[in-house]
Amino acid sequence: MMKHLIVMRHGKAEKDSASGEDFERNLMQRGLREAAAVAEALKARGLKPDYALVSAAHRTHQTFDAVKGVLGDIAGEVRDDMFNMGASDLRRLVEAHEEAGDCLLIIGHNPGIQYLVLDYMTEGAASQVDIDRARGSYPTAAATVFTIDLAGRPIFDDLLKPKDLIGGE
Repeated sequence: MMKHLIVMRHGKAEKDSASGEDFERNLMQRGLREAAAVAEALKARGLKPDYALVSAAHRTHQTFDAVKGVLGDIAGEVRDDMFNMGASDLRRLVEAHEEAGDCLLIIGHNPGIQYLVLDYMTEGAASQVDIDRARGSYPTAAATVFTIDLAGRPIFDDLLKPKDLIGGE
């Protein structure tokens, strides 16, 4: 049974790809630094995902690679269907992978990732201050950590924003 869930947005990406396709946008150097800083914060908290669900878009896959660069190898799936996936479909995906390990990481895109975080925070009775913090801004490479209680409910643990970890850019 899953004990921790980490919901993460991809790092800062270039405005346009060479092909003009949104799916093919790459991370900027800033995005790589953001993802690594969040991974360092997870490591400092003793968290290492056992399994990851990652959108196949270039920027999310690159974010996953940056996280693995800090935390080490993580088994997972790179999925085409996660691109532009909404919160309810992301939730079903998480639920379908509850047995994948003690700690599950999901890396995707806004607005779906942010809405999923807000849904889980509301259900888990997070404080209004914490909910407002996630609602007001869910920047690139932000990650929210949930502890899963015995009833399987995600309880808000922490919101990691790169700006808080490495300063603003």
